[in-house]
Amino acid sequence: MSLLLALYGAGSFLVLAWMARRLARAPRDVPLWAVTGLVACWAAAYPFGLAADREEVFLGLAPMTSRLVQHILVLAAVNCMVCFYLFSALEPARARGRAGWYALALMGTVAVLIAAVAAVPEGTRTRDHTVTGVAVFFVTADLYLAAGFALGWMWSRRYARVAEPRLARGLRITSLGMAAIVVADALFVPAVLMRWAGGDRAPASLDTAGAAETTLGWVGAVFFLLPGTVLVLAGVTYPAAVMRLTALRVWWRHLRAYRGLEPLWTALHRRFPENALHRVPARPWRDALSPRGVHRRYYRRAVECRDGLVRISPYLAALGDGGDSGDGDGGAVPPERLAPRLREALRAHAEGRPASTRAVPVAVPAEGGLDADVERLLALSRALREVERGGRGTG
Repeated sequence: MSLLLALYGAGSFLVLAWMARRLARAPRDVPLWAVTGLVACWAAAYPFGLAADREEVFLGLAPMTSRLVQHILVLAAVNCMVCFYLFSALEPARARGRAGWYALALMGTVAVLIAAVAAVPEGTRTRDHTVTGVAVFFVTADLYLAAGFALGWMWSRRYARVAEPRLARGLRITSLGMAAIVVADALFVPAVLMRWAGGDRAPASLDTAGAAETTLGWVGAVFFLLPGTVLVLAGVTYPAAVMRLTALRVWWRHLRAYRGLEPLWTALHRRFPENALHRVPARPWRDALSPRGVHRRYYRRAVECRDGLVRISPYLAALGDGGDSGDGDGGAVPPERLAPRLREALRAHAEGRPASTRAVPVAVPAEGGLDADVERLLALSRALREVERGGRGTG
């Protein structure tokens, strides 16, 4: 279970860094503040819980005090989760009123935890559930957590029915994690009471760090609590992660298209350098690596290719059937037939031959907008590359 705890801690801090970045872009988003607070409390609780499990002094705090800080942060995380749902579903005034009542419940629970820790004899292990103060501490915390996550589960399921698909999937994943945490807390309470009453202790072969020292507590921690926490973190980040993945796919498609247009763009740019849309970025290296830089270069190259084809189209028309093959529809000409004519038209322009007085459409898609246009340009660019390779081979 130590490996699972380590993964939980690392995952919490990674998600926190991501949430903090999102929060910096939307500092007035109250629900986002609540989610960030939830993840921050979970992440901050990790080192205190680890020190308490190892019975070590951490930041000058005794192990039992570290255990108290850990649980205060975990309970505060649950309160942040409640605030997220309140401020997402209710008017701000109503949400603040309801959040105030839940804050009072939190303060009452924390007061019980502080009193329980004060009653624990010095030197007691932080998970010695045979001591009444320790048992009261854990039972109180587990009951609060079970109630908080039960409310979160109910709200997640309710809002998933009316949310848009991406958010609904994230809420369903979150609800599964919350249900698992509720089951874990429901197992922890009897496990603590069993141990306090002198019940069976977990075998030494089980790693019970982070769980009540009974087999029941170990089952709750390994099979419900830690997986549930991972699912909650996954559900919270799912909508934004899917959006980022979609953006990454668009970025990759634009990067490939930008590179694929290079043969066509090079041939046209050599003849018509004045068509270049000159714009020097303030930070060239940052622009080269940023997603926006890729999109900008993609659009510029597509526009410059289209401008070049418009400029060369009179020379295509002067070749006879030209770009439209006599049928008036340049989009109907296969790229394999159009590419050698384009090469000849570029040669005619370089040699100063007379051009036609009319322009013809070249590689124009029937419909589909910019993406369809770029697909036609890419097909022509690939065909032009093959023609140039064949020409070099013949030469």
